[in-house]
Amino acid sequence: MNPAQPKDEPARNLVPQDAARPVAAPPPDDGRHQDVRFPDARSVEAYLHRLGLEGPLPPPTVGILRELHLRHLRAVPFENLSVHFGEEIVLEERRLVAKVVEARRGGFCYELNGAFGALLTALGFEVTLLAARVYGEEGRLGVPYDHLALLVRTVDGGQWLADVGFGAHSHHPLRWRQDGEQADPGGTFRIVEAGPEPGGAGAGAGGVTQPRDMDVVRDGTRVYRLEMRPRVLADFVAGAWWHSTSPESHFTRSLICSRLTEDGGRITLSGRRFKTTSADGTSGERELEADVEVLGVYRERFGIELERVPTVLARR
Repeated sequence: MNPAQPKDEPARNLVPQDAARPVAAPPPDDGRHQDVRFPDARSVEAYLHRLGLEGPLPPPTVGILRELHLRHLRAVPFENLSVHFGEEIVLEERRLVAKVVEARRGGFCYELNGAFGALLTALGFEVTLLAARVYGEEGRLGVPYDHLALLVRTVDGGQWLADVGFGAHSHHPLRWRQDGEQADPGGTFRIVEAGPEPGGAGAGAGGVTQPRDMDVVRDGTRVYRLEMRPRVLADFVAGAWWHSTSPESHFTRSLICSRLTEDGGRITLSGRRFKTTSADGTSGERELEADVEVLGVYRERFGIELERVPTVLARR
């Protein structure tokens, strides 16, 4: 573990009954969207219950952020079922939180990080939404608003990159602008200043990107590029629409449901193929034949109750 990162705190120490949970007032509307803000303290309590936490939380420190981040990855799956069921994806905090808490579903990046950002804000963290473009084949960057990530400031100092909506990624928040490598169970990460954009698209004068753009690097490979301008949820509507409708989006071409396991491994259901990966990297997979077996895995391993087995939108 990188000595710059604090160690995990036991969950039982995170919920003292005599501590008051700070519920921040919603930030003022900047006039750019009609977002209905995350609701009352009861909904915050229900969200925390979904993550396996009971009782009030202490102040919004980095230790609390790390615990919430890890628990979210374990409890709320990364999934794109709404795309294939034809369900509307509405980027409003109340709707996103309702999907995670009341419907006990997951989602993709806009939904998961949108809901998690709303929870963190309600708990007193200072949260900024950031747009990112994901590196794809041959190192080319994806569409604008390709991904949503969170920049979080804690009361005990420092800023952290939180991301519970990227699938296999860091288990803990990454220290923002820390030089050098950051060890994490999900890999070795760096956050570095971005260089020229591959292919030259979107580059500034002289073929160089804006100097504040930052690249997130995992195990030596660039994962996504962050634009440092603060955003609101409504800014990501076009990206969410593209990813949920375009035949060029990998989300319309395949089914995915995945989450982190308690032992640091991962379970993933891709259509009917169920894959398990342990913390040491060993893996196994099997094809699920019967519909009842597929629905059982969704229910028992991901906590998602479905009436029918989803089929890939593009194939229909």
